[in-house]
Amino acid sequence: MARPLRVSSVSIGAPNPRELARFYERLLGWTVTALEGPAPGEPENAGWAQLRHPEGGPGLQTLNIEWEKEYTRPTWPSVPGTQHITAHLDIPVDDLDAAVARALEAGATLTENQPQEDVRVLFDPVGHPFCLFLG
Repeated sequence: MARPLRVSSVSIGAPNPRELARFYERLLGWTVTALEGPAPGEPENAGWAQLRHPEGGPGLQTLNIEWEKEYTRPTWPSVPGTQHITAHLDIPVDDLDAAVARALEAGATLTENQPQEDVRVLFDPVGHPFCLFLG
């Protein structure tokens, strides 16, 4: 049997990748390792950004944020006829209240719908949901 493959990075779309990278830098404590501006003819908010986990190691190590020309903020929970989420980040934390406070200070928004007692669902500044959970 072939050795399992490992996912080292995730890419998400955004209308403003460089700004969103700064949010995730504040939230995760990761290092922004690349910020690229727009290509010729693209608007100022276009570009690309990358963050890396400062310690490396196993698991997800890189978050890429790519400009999406036709970005539509997702709806969560899903509603028929609207843009659905296609992925979200799950982030384990030791102290849920402290992690929520950090996320809010970084620029996140707490969602109205909280489906589990030990999980908090938040939105990043462009509407990607992410979950903080005890773990």
